[in-house]
Amino acid sequence: DEVVYFQSEENGFSQLYEINLSSKRKGLVYPGGVNFEMHSVSLSADGTKYFIVHNGDNPRCLQGAWLHRIHKKMSPVISNASAGFKDLVLSPNELNFAYLFSSATSPWELYLKEGNNAPQKITKSTTTSFDQYQWISPSYITFPGNDGKEVYARQYTPSPEVKNGATILFVHGAGYLQNAHAWWSHYYREYMFHNLLVSRGYTVLDIDYRASAGYGRDYRTAIYRHMGGRDVQDFLDAKKYLATLNLDTNRVGIYGGSYGGFVTLMSLFQHPDAFACGAALRSVTDWAHYNHEYTTNILNTPTADPEAYRQSSPIYFAEGLVDPLLILHGMIDDNVQFQDVVRLNQRLIELGKKDWWMALYPVERHGFQYTSSWTDEYRRILNLFDKHLAKP
Repeated sequence: DEVVYFQSEENGFSQLYEINLSSKRKGLVYPGGVNFEMHSVSLSADGTKYFIVHNGDNPRCLQGAWLHRIHKKMSPVISNASAGFKDLVLSPNELNFAYLFSSATSPWELYLKEGNNAPQKITKSTTTSFDQYQWISPSYITFPGNDGKEVYARQYTPSPEVKNGATILFVHGAGYLQNAHAWWSHYYREYMFHNLLVSRGYTVLDIDYRASAGYGRDYRTAIYRHMGGRDVQDFLDAKKYLATLNLDTNRVGIYGGSYGGFVTLMSLFQHPDAFACGAALRSVTDWAHYNHEYTTNILNTPTADPEAYRQSSPIYFAEGLVDPLLILHGMIDDNVQFQDVVRLNQRLIELGKKDWWMALYPVERHGFQYTSSWTDEYRRILNLFDKHLAKP
């Protein structure tokens, strides 16, 4: 009971520290260096070592290892450079491991690793038709932001025979979440949609904009007091990268859900010349109406910092809308309240805006439950892109 261990971003990345309560001495358990980040830490039963999940200096993949507390040496258990794992469980004797494992093109499956033996795959959840489809492995790229920092992304490139020169930018939700990684995406429907878009000639960029997880403290906190600032700028900077690929930067669409819908709205409202069209799904339109616990960590409170809320809320910038906008929202949304998008709807009417549409889903919450709703939603988004982007 003399040592406390904890994770801290003191040096900019989440790493493991110990502090001795008697001597008050604090120390870094493992000096991984810049970009090295620990995702989780658990102590062994005998207290001599930690099991850590870390990025091995590559934020796109996950590694698992034992880390000895005294010798400061790591013993790899799960090592890979092109996939990921999660939900690991140790056996009572801490010699065997069960975990879920996946890649960018194949969903999570259960694996068992006994001692030093090679991992054994226990389950197979995909169908024959899924296995036969030629799922696209994305390219993992970075491009420079206008502040000199590297921005991480997945890139999906069509074949030269079908390439149409247009680009779709995808904005993941959840704010603090990582999606430009090497394992099966939480946004697997969008991954499949991106395969469809590529087959129709579109280039797709899936961007881990500023505020995303996996890239350290400064990357995460870059939106403090201004959501829709640094994060949106990363999508503007993506257009400069697209120009280096000889893509038509006048035919760039943007879409996303939840926080991704919010970014889409801010992009179209504040930068009307940057994007040709956009689709905003289940979007926050006014942060003062959203979850207090989430929002106050970033914007403080509406009474203490009204300027942060005003400069971060799309409803105050709706007059900037010029490009075609599709808004989609579930009417019983239990996260971003339906009233939020209704207020924006009225604001667009009052401003006399044209070329915007709203699709409502009466039986859907924040995360859609019905196949018919998902199908309708992405059919509408595809039609938007085909109409405004596919041809010069």
